[in-house]
Amino acid sequence: MADTARARKLADRIHEIVAEALEKRVKDPRLGFVTVTDTRVTGDLQHATIFYTVFGDDEEKAASAAAIESAKGVLRSEVGRRTGIRLTPTLEFIADAIPENAAHIEKVLRVAAAQDADVAAQAASARYAGDPDPYRKPAEELDEDSGDEGDDDEAGDLG
Repeated sequence: MADTARARKLADRIHEIVAEALEKRVKDPRLGFVTVTDTRVTGDLQHATIFYTVFGDDEEKAASAAAIESAKGVLRSEVGRRTGIRLTPTLEFIADAIPENAAHIEKVLRVAAAQDADVAAQAASARYAGDPDPYRKPAEELDEDSGDEGDDDEAGDLG
């Protein structure tokens, strides 16, 4: 059974090494503004999944993904050299969907806020469907208000 704390520490170390290597060591012109967002290592420390984002349009994202794939060997050797562990984990790079998810959430929140404003505007100008005071009143108050004293007493008397 592998130690999860060790896997977490190795993931943090790989995160730092890969981010620094992408910035300083990889000189591919296709590589855009890449940010390593997260790194996860399996329990047996044999496989590392690295999540990254690229600032730019779809063309720049595709070019950066190709540059990262071509530099995967250099990055793995750098990880192996700087971590000092016996078996260097394989590296898998996955484009992180955080920016797209955040944009979608922002859009949904804007739509919800607009709908809330519409509902608030309708509620401000709304009127009751029935009487302004829909609650029943005791029989004495009804008698005083309407002036019909005999009809209500007979209808309400069950005994």
